[in-house]
Parts: sequence; structure tokens; C-alpha cells
Amino acid sequence: MGVLSKRAEDAASAELAANVVSYALGVPPESIVDDARGCSQTAYARQLAMYLCHVAFELSLARVAAAFGRDRSTVAHACHMIEDRRDEPQFDLWMSALEQMLRAAPAPVLPERAQA
Repeated sequence: MGVLSKRAEDAASAELAANVVSYALGVPPESIVDDARGCSQTAYARQLAMYLCHVAFELSLARVAAAFGRDRSTVAHACHMIEDRRDEPQFDLWMSALEQMLRAAPAPVLPERAQA
């Protein structure tokens, strides 16, 4: 698999995570993946989506950063923030449900795969 298709898969994973978080929080998915920071609710939604990409899809911090157009250190900070909140039982249950949704999702069908 080439570099471009790996990047496309990572972008599709980021989009899926953004859509799940969008549904869960009511934040527009396009604002989650937007280059702008946005309001605090949008930034929090993006942190959740980046964390979910890292945990549910097992993407490295660098790959998550590239998929969201952020620095690796930003993704690391987001993951630390969310991981710290997982000590809260209700939050942990909620995050576990979101992770399970993403893990159960089928792999993205990219244009080059659809033609094969």
C-alpha cells in the first residue's frame, strides 16, 4: 500500500471519528476537522476525535496529527487530557462506547480499492 493511500485511510479514519464525536456532542463535523481552533466546545470535540483515532484505530500520534492537520504535540496533549478524564467512571463508560462504535465500523472503501 502506498503512502498516499495510507494518508487517505488516515483522513477517512479522522473523518469517521469526527462524525461520531459530532453526533455525540452536537458539534458540526466540519468544524472538528477544520484548520481553525474554533470555540472551546469545538476544540474539546477535536481532542476527543483525535484521542479516538489514536486508541480505536491504533494510529500513531504522528499519523493522527497529519490526519487532523495538527502538530504531534497537540495530539499528545489531547490524548493526555482525555486519558486523565477516563478516571471518571461515567466518562470512561461513554468513551468506551464511542471506541466500540469506531472499532466495529468497516474499513473505509477508498477509490483505488473500489476499482480493484
